[in-house]
Amino acid sequence: MGTFIIQGGKQLKGEIIPQGAKNEALQIICAVLLTPEPVKISNIPNIVDVNKLISLLKDLGVKVEQHDEFTYTFQADEVNLDYLDSPEFKKKGSSLRGSIMIVGPLLARFGRGYIPQPGGDKIGRRRLDTHFTGLQKLGANFEYDAKNAFYKVHSPRLQGADMLLDEASVTGTANILMAAALAKGTTTIYNAACEPYLQQLSKMINRMGGKVSGVGSNLLTIEGVDALGGCEHRCLPDMIEIGSFIGMAAMTKSEITIKDVQHKELGIIPEIFRRLGIKIELRGDDLFIPAQDSYEIESFIDGSILTVSDAPWPGFTPDLLSIVLVTATQARGSVLIHQKMFESRLFFVDKLIDMGAQIILCDPHRATVIGLDRKTPLKGVTMTSPDIRAGVSLLIAALSAEGTSTIHNISQIDRGYQNIESRLKALGADIQRID
Repeated sequence: MGTFIIQGGKQLKGEIIPQGAKNEALQIICAVLLTPEPVKISNIPNIVDVNKLISLLKDLGVKVEQHDEFTYTFQADEVNLDYLDSPEFKKKGSSLRGSIMIVGPLLARFGRGYIPQPGGDKIGRRRLDTHFTGLQKLGANFEYDAKNAFYKVHSPRLQGADMLLDEASVTGTANILMAAALAKGTTTIYNAACEPYLQQLSKMINRMGGKVSGVGSNLLTIEGVDALGGCEHRCLPDMIEIGSFIGMAAMTKSEITIKDVQHKELGIIPEIFRRLGIKIELRGDDLFIPAQDSYEIESFIDGSILTVSDAPWPGFTPDLLSIVLVTATQARGSVLIHQKMFESRLFFVDKLIDMGAQIILCDPHRATVIGLDRKTPLKGVTMTSPDIRAGVSLLIAALSAEGTSTIHNISQIDRGYQNIESRLKALGADIQRID
């Protein structure tokens, strides 16, 4: 599972380049199943979850050519549908949350798509109803084998439909969008997710010959086409990693430049960190975070405590609430963190409390952080990473803490952050990996 040993309390300095967007890459790689022609994708992050998905596509018969560490060409011209019935597929597909997004493309192009109950972070309920309800509205027949936790959808040809999603699910919207791209007729998706990842997927489908309009809004219109062709695509930088580095710079009193962030795609993320008192300068398309001895959390106009909560895009992404929470522990002032989507995502705060943080866990969805204003530094402890984002939050806490911290189960961090220890060492961090 792997372990990090961190000697904390060191100021970092330098430049860091964010990896390609994990959540975008998972969607884009699944979309190669929509065409028999080659699709070249660059800036793919070299992380466990993405590499698992690429391996799954290889097993499915997709030809994969790797040009460099971050660039691949995929060609799904000889897909082996029999693999969907194999024990190997059931085992491999269940280990990765992103595998759910192969269902829409397979259904649209081949008339059937199967998937075992997908894995991923243990952060609470992550239901799949939105995916399959949307596919059923396009004309698919749905089967669920509860004993084996295995999902199947069939349809000889999907038919466009109007639908209102019961939640603005990012992966659910992606699955339905990919299926609708090859359906007969027009599909409208109300309450669609509109994250930059979905915008990138929509633009890619259009370059493949699809007809998606309303990109960037929560109303997507898709005119189905008979076939899609190949294209080239480049993934955005990972906005979750960018936010993580902003928090890390503040916690460690470090001067860090985050390169090539595609600032216009970051939405409200920089502003939320500014509300915590963190200085952020935009230099070209780089974010410069100067070293700060202290940072003070804003309050609302009436003097009440600041609340940071997650919301569908363009609201604040839930993946960064853990980072905001840990960053607030050394700020001046208090903040209420309200995690609306996942009821288990805040349960890592007990580790921060062990390190000396002042946090009140109000309920599974809310935590109040009382900033220590650096008067009492966090202390190094031994802890275990429960999921990707909490794992990086604990890593940031360890980098700022006095003494030695040990983080077990760092395979969770590897699922979402590429070569993290070598990149942090380049900034001056004292971090060691023990396998």
